[in-house]
Amino acid sequence: MRMISTLTTAAALSLALAYPVSAKAALRDVPEIDDNMLWVAMAIEISDKCDDIKPRTLRGLLFLNRLKDRAKAMGYSEEEITAYVKSKDEKARMRERGEAYMKSKGLDPADIGDLCTLGHAEIANSSQIGVLLKAK
Repeated sequence: MRMISTLTTAAALSLALAYPVSAKAALRDVPEIDDNMLWVAMAIEISDKCDDIKPRTLRGLLFLNRLKDRAKAMGYSEEEITAYVKSKDEKARMRERGEAYMKSKGLDPADIGDLCTLGHAEIANSSQIGVLLKAK
């Protein structure tokens, strides 16, 4: 009986080595999550810096909860999600993405006026950023 158990363990180990389990992608590499987090981050930045634009807080919280639920449905744990959201490296990367987005629109990310211009344009276009904001 012990020999069968050893053979079974050896066979399982051989199979595991031959067919490695694929690891989940980092949340930063899941566009469905990461891109939507960019829109949330940009909406927060706009509402924090533009006096004439305010956040749609309840809508934003509902949107974030749906993103979290989606990540969980994809197999990510609460700990993985929290680590992604709180990571200083991810926040810095998200800032770079936001700046690149502004530049792609011909705007200067260092200019608060341009940030507010973007906010009003996003609201007018009902983009994902825009639906998280409203003009005062």
